Amino acid sequence: MKFFLIINGKSLKNVALILIAAFFTAGFLYMENHAQIPVFSTKDGPKAVYRGEKDLALTFNIGWGDEKAEPILDILKKENVKSATFFLAGSWAEQHPDIVTRIVKDGFEIGILGYEYVDYMDVEDVKIGQDISKAQEAFKKLNVKDIKLLRAPTGHFDKRTLNIAKRYGYTVVHWRIDSKDWQNPGVAKIVENVKKADKGDIILLHASDSAKQTAKALPLILEDIRQKRLKLVSVSEMIANGEIHSQEIK
Repeated sequence: MKFFLIINGKSLKNVALILIAAFFTAGFLYMENHAQIPVFSTKDGPKAVYRGEKDLALTFNIGWGDEKAEPILDILKKENVKSATFFLAGSWAEQHPDIVTRIVKDGFEIGILGYEYVDYMDVEDVKIGQDISKAQEAFKKLNVKDIKLLRAPTGHFDKRTLNIAKRYGYTVVHWRIDSKDWQNPGVAKIVENVKKADKGDIILLHASDSAKQTAKALPLILEDIRQKRLKLVSVSEMIANGEIHSQEIK
């Protein structure tokens, strides 16, 4: 009987070791499958979204000019696009209130692209706060309410930006797919860059005057999205619908 108990005890120990190993293996596989994470964050802190779990988000940055924005809005209307997010510089919005009004009227989401074209990683905290605050005031004067999204003007940010944005009530939004339309590489190249997009991706496009080929590329981009049967949503809808994963950023 004692011999039986000793064997049984060893068996239980082996079973326990197997279960523990299985647990850690499962955890490792889970982390491996989620290696391409959709969110930057500080440890236990605010997050910067660059990818969701499903659907697709078109985003347009506008920092200057008055020639390219409305043709892009015309194309979105013609193509029956109901959801997109426009990140607008506060200084640009002040100079083009009519275009801002149309973006809102057409049902598109607005996010803040700071006030000036300044690299948040190159300036002190107080300057970041002042730039965000100035943009915030500009949109309030234009009666654009409930803006919750912020994109760093140059796309560069660190944990300071995340923390300051949080204090002002904003979520920082980056992107997963860069169309590189601002380089004016040719319509075919812009379309090729965006064709890499899949469900959950946030796409960066521009409606500033410097992006001279975006309007021509946009119908082809939308056709590819339709062929893939991907649904277009705003960034806020993507955040609301998606599971959050995070990675520490310093």
